[in-house]
Amino acid sequence: MDLELRDEDLAFQAEVRAFLDANLTPELRAAGAGLTSVFCEPRFSLPWQRILHARGWAAPSWPKPYGGPGWNEVQRSIFSAECARAGAPSLSPMGLKMVGPVIMGYGTPEQKAYYLPRILSGEDYWCQGYSEPGSGSDLASLQLRAVSDGDDYVLSGSKIWTTHAHFANRMFCLVRTSTEGKPQQGITFLLLEMNSPGIEVKPIITLAGEHEVNQVFFDNVRVPKANRIGEENQGWTVAKYLLEFERGGGSAPGLQVGLARAQKIAEAADGEDAAHRRRLTEAEIAITAIDMSERRVLASLAGGKNPGPASSMLKINGTEAMQRLDEISIAALGAYAHVDQPQAREPGSNVEAVGPHEGLVAMPRYLNNRAASIYGGSNEIQRDIIARLVLGL
Repeated sequence: MDLELRDEDLAFQAEVRAFLDANLTPELRAAGAGLTSVFCEPRFSLPWQRILHARGWAAPSWPKPYGGPGWNEVQRSIFSAECARAGAPSLSPMGLKMVGPVIMGYGTPEQKAYYLPRILSGEDYWCQGYSEPGSGSDLASLQLRAVSDGDDYVLSGSKIWTTHAHFANRMFCLVRTSTEGKPQQGITFLLLEMNSPGIEVKPIITLAGEHEVNQVFFDNVRVPKANRIGEENQGWTVAKYLLEFERGGGSAPGLQVGLARAQKIAEAADGEDAAHRRRLTEAEIAITAIDMSERRVLASLAGGKNPGPASSMLKINGTEAMQRLDEISIAALGAYAHVDQPQAREPGSNVEAVGPHEGLVAMPRYLNNRAASIYGGSNEIQRDIIARLVLGL
């Protein structure tokens, strides 16, 4: 694997940097710096998505026929790294990285023609209806019923931990259409509108005091069968395909930025602390290994393959490295690592050297990222997948 950038790659890197310098406003940069999770509020992410869409860069991994830039794996890696280094706000992955590829792979021509342009433009903002109370990593046990009634399904039940459901106008959702046979055989994949009669969204406030996730209730909600992706009772296959995109790849640039931030925090707090230096060095080694693994996956994607079991490996390593960086930063900040700590903004505090945001976002980031090794299928489940599909156990 050639890791050296060629002249054309360096030219592309310069083009991306110039674009980011010209289009990232101070407000957008501040939004990126204040992120405590992978999700940025749409009041920041959607304006940035529109800027990228106007350039044709909103969906780096999409093929050209569907509105993507048609970049190769090196260009996608360069773009991701430069956006992370520039502090660009993240775009919601629900449409661009999750349901979009599913619609390309399993949707009808009509569904592709309707939904994909709206995902690119940001006209549709999506949330994911997978987890339920009692059905998280054991997704096959979900119970949200979808009863056939003419041209519609009628949905009753609830979904939980639904990120940004309070912002979304659409949801991709797994429902139970049959109770016969294995649990996986009775699941169907649906697209629905969040303003449908009978849908109620209730907030869940996190330990960090943030409103990012919700519980969504369905009371006889009608969804046209034309909104089904794939065949009835075959949603498990579609869901597994989507989860490979949710779980794997693209975390190395963000981890590298997080490492630089953690190094700066540790230096400002106590640059001579040997324990901090050792932990930072261990984190740097782990992140370098993740970067190499992601490059291999990108190369396979360029050959038309989906991530497969490698997505589970990347999910484990990426989320655990992110949590390790959070822990290092919290330890270095000490008393200033607090959800509500106005002193962190005062001149002379030990976080002034790393920016006025850090004392305010380090603890919320730490608390939010504790869930990273659970959502998308817990890391324990990912190890089971690797044991079965890679090691043959």
